[in-house]
Amino acid sequence: MKIGTYNIRYDEVRDTANAWNKRLPFLTGLVRFNDFDIFGTQEGLHHQLQDMKGQLPGYTYIGAGRDDGRQGGEYSAIFFKTDTYKLLKNGDFWLSETPSKPGKGWDADFPRVCTWGQFRDNATGFTFYLFNVHFDHRGPKAREESAKLMLTKIKEIAGAAPVIFTGDFNFDQHSPLYTIIATSVLLKDAYELADFKYAPSGTFNGFDAKQLTNNRIDHIFLSSGFTVKRYGILTDTYGKGQFPSDHFPVMVEVAFKK
Repeated sequence: MKIGTYNIRYDEVRDTANAWNKRLPFLTGLVRFNDFDIFGTQEGLHHQLQDMKGQLPGYTYIGAGRDDGRQGGEYSAIFFKTDTYKLLKNGDFWLSETPSKPGKGWDADFPRVCTWGQFRDNATGFTFYLFNVHFDHRGPKAREESAKLMLTKIKEIAGAAPVIFTGDFNFDQHSPLYTIIATSVLLKDAYELADFKYAPSGTFNGFDAKQLTNNRIDHIFLSSGFTVKRYGILTDTYGKGQFPSDHFPVMVEVAFKK
C-alpha cells in the first residue's frame, strides 16, 4: 500500500503567486505520479476537494466540513482509489469535549474534525481503518487533549483491527505531545519503522524555498503488523521553485503481516 498525508493549503485569496488554481494541477499530478493508494488531506475546502476529485480519475473522498459537519469550512478528507478499496464504514467526530457535534475544543482557535473510514482491499480482503486529523495550530491544551482523545477513539472504533493514522499534528517529533502517540501501545511512527527514509526537509515549507528544517509536523502512525518499506517527504517544485502547497506530502509504502 502507498499511503500519504497532505496538507493542501486552503484556498486563500491572498495567495496570489501560490493561488489554488495555479497549484492544483501540480498537486494532483504529484499524487498521480507517486500513485498514492489512499491518503489523508488537511485544510481542503469543499470546492478544492471537488477540484481534486476532477483531476484524480479513479479516486473519491470522504469527509465533512469542520464548521457544520456538512460542507462548511475545512475538511480532513480521505481520498482513496475506488477500484482498490471498498468503503465499509465511515464517520466524523470533533476534537473537543463534545466529539459528536461540531465545535471548538479546549483552547483551540478553530473547530477541528477527524474523518475516519473502514476499508477493504478488493484484491486481498485485507480490512483496515484510516483516521485523518488536523490538530489546532494555537492551542497547546487542545493539541494535548486531542492526542489523548484520538487514542481513545481509535481503540473504541477500530478495536484490534489494523489502523493507519495520518494528519497535520502541528507538533514535531521532538514534542512531548508526539511522544504521547509515538510511544503508545496502539501506534508507532512510520518514519521510525521505515527500511529506507527520504527526508531532505521537514514537512512545512511556508512557500519559502529558503526555509530549511528537519521538523516533521505531518505524520503517519501505524498499528502493529505493518512493515514500512519506504518513507518519503516529497519536496517537488514547479515553475521557478514554487511548491504545490505550504506543506510537503508524506508518503509511505507499507505491507501488512498478520
